[in-house]
Amino acid sequence: MKRHLATIAGASLALVLSTPAFADITVGVAGPMTGENAVFGQQIRNGVEQAVEDINAAGGVNGEKLVVKVGDDACDPKQAVNVANQIAGDGAKVVIGHYCSGSSIPASAVYAEEGVIQISPASTNPAYTDKRPGPTTYRVCGRDDQQGGIAGKAILEKYKGKKVAVVDDRSSYGKGLADETRKVYEAGGGKPVLVESIAAGEKDYSALVSKLKQAGAEVVYFGGYYQQAGLIVRQMRDQGVNAILMGGDALQSSEFLGITGKGGEGTMFTFPPDQRKLSEAAEVVKKLKAKKFEPEGLRSIPTPLSRSGPRPRTPRSRRKRKP
Repeated sequence: MKRHLATIAGASLALVLSTPAFADITVGVAGPMTGENAVFGQQIRNGVEQAVEDINAAGGVNGEKLVVKVGDDACDPKQAVNVANQIAGDGAKVVIGHYCSGSSIPASAVYAEEGVIQISPASTNPAYTDKRPGPTTYRVCGRDDQQGGIAGKAILEKYKGKKVAVVDDRSSYGKGLADETRKVYEAGGGKPVLVESIAAGEKDYSALVSKLKQAGAEVVYFGGYYQQAGLIVRQMRDQGVNAILMGGDALQSSEFLGITGKGGEGTMFTFPPDQRKLSEAAEVVKKLKAKKFEPEGLRSIPTPLSRSGPRPRTPRSRRKRKP
């Protein structure tokens, strides 16, 4: 579970495609290849394509070559169902995807009906596997109740007595994560000063920021993706709101600080271990970098909070470096 996506995909494909074949074997990869989350879709696609390339170089599966069929769902549930039907219609035996939980959940019904094995590297909503439509639905990442549990406890411990607001983007991922975090926070005696939902894709969150300011929020937990999180942070700072933003692993993108600028420094988020540093991933990371592609980690078992941006400076005599 802690291997780089390409390594995981390669091992999974070798296991599930072990039956005799007499033609090229189609492998689907589905996710947001366009739209706001395209950066994540490209990570999945490149990982799968590298895995297929490695398997084919080693002789394929039972002597047959793998071919990749790419589907773009743009993280839209309806489009995801269309993609699932197309991939299944192309005779795929397995699909790696989708990325967004809101896409994986409806698509899983299509794959289950057609007997296509679906392995999501990133869909964390518990309903995806708790309510699986058949035995072909899998994930190789953590769940929102795991990640939310870590975040909820961290808020209780690190920000005891602070005014906390909980915001989500109404998506299966964002709302699920915010709900799990809020559940743990409230079970520990916390009471949010504001619970709010936003519409993903908007650019102006001044109304939300005004509510946060009026509520005196000092910590804002956001369930959603880095694009909206970045805009919310930037607009909070513009309106003089210095609340700390906390979020989930979808904030783990090099583009987050590009949106926020210095205002994003100090943002906290749960995240998976850096899989690029694993010895098992060294070879595939080298191959991807040789193709001028920088692999970024996708979701896995969440670990404690990380701080985005530079860490506060301490006197030289007390400063310590983390390994």
